[in-house]
Amino acid sequence: MITDLRRLGMRFRAAAVGMAVCAVLGGYAASPALSADAPDQQQVVDKAKMTLDSFGEDEGMKAALKELGKESKALFIIPQFMRGAFIFGGAGGSGVLIVRDEKSGKWSDPVFYNIGSASFGLQIGADVSEMVLVVRTQKGLEEFYTNDFKLGANAGMAVGPVGAGIAAKGISADIVSYAKKKGAFAGIALDGSGVTVSNDSNKAYYGREVRPTDVIVKKEVGNPKSLKLRESAEKLMK
Repeated sequence: MITDLRRLGMRFRAAAVGMAVCAVLGGYAASPALSADAPDQQQVVDKAKMTLDSFGEDEGMKAALKELGKESKALFIIPQFMRGAFIFGGAGGSGVLIVRDEKSGKWSDPVFYNIGSASFGLQIGADVSEMVLVVRTQKGLEEFYTNDFKLGANAGMAVGPVGAGIAAKGISADIVSYAKKKGAFAGIALDGSGVTVSNDSNKAYYGREVRPTDVIVKKEVGNPKSLKLRESAEKLMK
């Protein structure tokens, strides 16, 4: 009897997590701006540019990102990270990764990814955040070369402080995250969140199937419509 109850409880929790994630990610995927059908990916790229511009308007954030920019390898920009919860929580969104060339300092065309997580506990409510993850090390960057991974599992994650003096504060994580919610900057931990390559979005944006390394390492494909995003990154992180 006890065993049966335990099994029932496990099934209930699994179903609840599934519904929570579907409620968040399902609604998110249904948004025209995040559909896998071209040309909707351009809207994600444009929103990513707006996120960088918004972060650059805050002096404290601008100072932090400029200091991190001295050694950053890449930026993972999530224009809308949605968190919805009722008893069980789920969070997710879509974002783009752009990588800086070590020789020229120029930023690459974007690679599309999805990010999501689920959590237990009493959490009633929902919110939307803009997020920028600064990838500081080669170890952190190589996580994005794979089809899927969990943030913080191999490469170290940290919530970034705002303002100058980042180096003096002892930030040594491979990836540093920043979040902006309702116009204010807030610390949102992403450890354990799953990141997956959005093959459909990448195919739609570049006209053929591509792997992340085809875009950011081999540079076999490109899309001139990402220029404004790349220019915003160069301005903010130089």
